[in-house]
Amino acid sequence: MAEIDRWALERACWARGIALVCGCDEAGAGPLAGPVYAAAVILAPGTELPGLNDSKKLTEKKREALFPV
Repeated sequence: MAEIDRWALERACWARGIALVCGCDEAGAGPLAGPVYAAAVILAPGTELPGLNDSKKLTEKKREALFPV
């Protein structure tokens, strides 16, 4: 399986002069089934947080360890 380029969208935006690109995510069941939580973040270009990919795939222990980072 090919490696996913996780910065492709950001680089394309920066090349067009868009300085800030915000990534967002949600968690929850939706308004009909329960609460939904959303978050958005802007990281400095090239920022790598080892172990952080998809919060839904992280165990609670790994999520807690990444929290201070």
